[in-house]
Amino acid sequence: MAITDAAFKQAMSHFASGVTVVTTEHEGRPYGLTVASFASLSLNPPLVLVCIEKNVKSHDAIAAAQSFGVSILAESQADISGRFASKSDDKFTGTDVRRGSTGVPLIEGAICTIECRVKEQLPGGDHSIFIGEVVDAQTGEGKPLVYYRSGYRQISV
Repeated sequence: MAITDAAFKQAMSHFASGVTVVTTEHEGRPYGLTVASFASLSLNPPLVLVCIEKNVKSHDAIAAAQSFGVSILAESQADISGRFASKSDDKFTGTDVRRGSTGVPLIEGAICTIECRVKEQLPGGDHSIFIGEVVDAQTGEGKPLVYYRSGYRQISV
């Protein structure tokens, strides 16, 4: 017997995760979306993975650009998470960004930014798994934005 979508979502909501915004630029246009499915994959070579739904615009932009940035959001950036989780075509307006060494837009104030070149794209159901080779990373201070049981949470550090 297959699990229902609702039961699966409820089960996954019990896994606390950091919140990231994954960004890229293709043909002079920035793309970005909020992503919780992000993980470290390998130390040598340095690899991370992000899982991107196939029917969002950012999916095809990442595939075409062959590069992406990951901004790990600070706890004060819940509004940015919400903006980039929306279907709006205007997610970058009102968001402070900087260009990374690869040219991808990165979210200012994030506690960490990671820049990647796409090493591999794998099928993952209704998502693609993008494996990125890390070419640059910058860290800052602050507490992370955490998502748990369908809401933002705070942690003590």
